[in-house]
Amino acid sequence: MMIDKFFWTLRAVLYKPFFGKFSLPSYLGKPTLILGIKRIFIDKKVRIFPHVRMETHQNGTITIQEDVIISQNVHITSASNLVIGKKSLILANVFITNIDHEYQEIGKHVVKQKYLVKETTIGENAYIGMGAAIMAGTKLGKQCVVGANSVVRGEFPDYCVIVGAPARVVKKYNPDTKIWEAI
Repeated sequence: MMIDKFFWTLRAVLYKPFFGKFSLPSYLGKPTLILGIKRIFIDKKVRIFPHVRMETHQNGTITIQEDVIISQNVHITSASNLVIGKKSLILANVFITNIDHEYQEIGKHVVKQKYLVKETTIGENAYIGMGAAIMAGTKLGKQCVVGANSVVRGEFPDYCVIVGAPARVVKKYNPDTKIWEAI
């Protein structure tokens, strides 16, 4: 694994001039696709594992704040400003977007219909479980935990556990008792 990280760091150094920002020390496993690289901004201590797919469309940006870990096979796509808060952990096979496709025009291929762009933000210290889909219009507060395979859309407060398809809050942190309490 250490040899992999050496090559991932070397890749980060080589790719650095092409990104809008790529702060070191960060590393980048071999990506599947990076589209709109000049509109992707990566802070320091970001660890991106292999097979990430990051796409910016129109004038969209992707900002990954410091000390974020992105596991393998993660797909992030943006047509506005998508932010992943510092110290977040995103497990494998996660999809994060701020884009929906219009589908109203019958007989017209969905990908040829206009984008419906809705702000999506991931609060700091989020934990997004394996296989989750963070859909357009999602706003996660600080330290939200998203369960594996959850389909998330909507606004969620700080310090909550979100699970299901569609996802809903099942626990919140109570600062008075200092316990995560079921809802």
